[in-house]
Amino acid sequence: MERTRCLVVGGGPAGMILGLLLARAGVAVTVLEKHKDFLRDFRGDTVHPTTLDLLDELGLGVEFATLPARKVDQVQLPTANGVQVLFTLENLPGKHKYIAMVPQWDLLDLLARAAAAEPTFLLRMNTEATDLIWVDGRVGGVAYRTVDGATGAIEADLTVACDGRDSLLRSVAGLPARTWSTPMDVWWFRLPRTELDPVGTLPIVTSRQVAILLDRGDYWQCATLIAKGTDETARRGPVGEIVRTIADAAPWLRDRVDVLTGWDEVKLLEVKLDRLTKWYTNGLLCLGDAAHAMSPVGGVGINLAVQDAVAAARILAAPLLSGAVGTGDLARVQRRRIFPTVVTQALQRFLHAWAIVPALEGRIEIATASRAPLPVRILRRIPVLRSVPPFLVARGALPEHAPDFARRPA
Repeated sequence: MERTRCLVVGGGPAGMILGLLLARAGVAVTVLEKHKDFLRDFRGDTVHPTTLDLLDELGLGVEFATLPARKVDQVQLPTANGVQVLFTLENLPGKHKYIAMVPQWDLLDLLARAAAAEPTFLLRMNTEATDLIWVDGRVGGVAYRTVDGATGAIEADLTVACDGRDSLLRSVAGLPARTWSTPMDVWWFRLPRTELDPVGTLPIVTSRQVAILLDRGDYWQCATLIAKGTDETARRGPVGEIVRTIADAAPWLRDRVDVLTGWDEVKLLEVKLDRLTKWYTNGLLCLGDAAHAMSPVGGVGINLAVQDAVAAARILAAPLLSGAVGTGDLARVQRRRIFPTVVTQALQRFLHAWAIVPALEGRIEIATASRAPLPVRILRRIPVLRSVPPFLVARGALPEHAPDFARRPA
């Protein structure tokens, strides 16, 4: 049976950041990723200022800047009177006053290259964790299966579940969760973008449609909200109707209403919102969506998971090196990260109830209304209030910084 100090299951942003940081501390760490590469479309591609700061601290900011990226520094709102700026990020504190839209696979490849330079790091692709191994009442590692059908097991002093909102490991461990209902699911698809189109992020709210358009340079990454559980029924209609209803409020898209040719081009995200009441058991820790599945509202899930990983690396590096990591250390990670998690999920639940539900029910009309709703008018007239949503989304509560052992010059 193979063995490592720390076994990370899931090669997403949280898993790769944790693996990189622990390896830079000298901890023997293995990351298991079930796919052959990181290429998955419509993964979260927003890299927020806190993560950009972290990459600078890790000495990776210069290389990250070479990746194909689109800098989003404002949110514009299509109205009956034209497109108007709702929020800007220009007043954010710190160096990075924008959100970088970068294909997630490019970010993960960068982290993998940096981690591969550390002698104690091992990334195993095509390897899926299939079960937990229990040793004397504690988690002692995982059983795995490779893409070619080979099976095996890896023992570890600590296993970290970074395997997402449908985490197998947290399910097998029987960790209890608190779950909140969500009013929507999301359709993801792409539309071509031209240089004559508006820039930035555009929320579109009409009596028939709620959508978010994310500026990716040569295309729009589009998220259309649908009422929870209506996907199967809605797909019986013509796929082109999605773009036609958006184009009613975004007339620059009228020449692209026939771009979607089949429902296979529209991917479904089933929205979940939950949080483990206890993120750990002896020998196992859950981070990111495995500990707290986030709504896509604000696009903060990835960056919250990255912050979890940074805090975990700082707290657990020394106990792992000494071979004495215990549940008290794992509890410290949860105590450190529970506040921003609770605050973020509370804000998302508030927005679900007071913005998403009324919009889905047609009670909020912005794009074609002669006058914007009162909250929008207040935000646009009071500069101080206009700074709050960008700060909460872009920087969040309790941002983490790279521990000294992981920092490198650019």
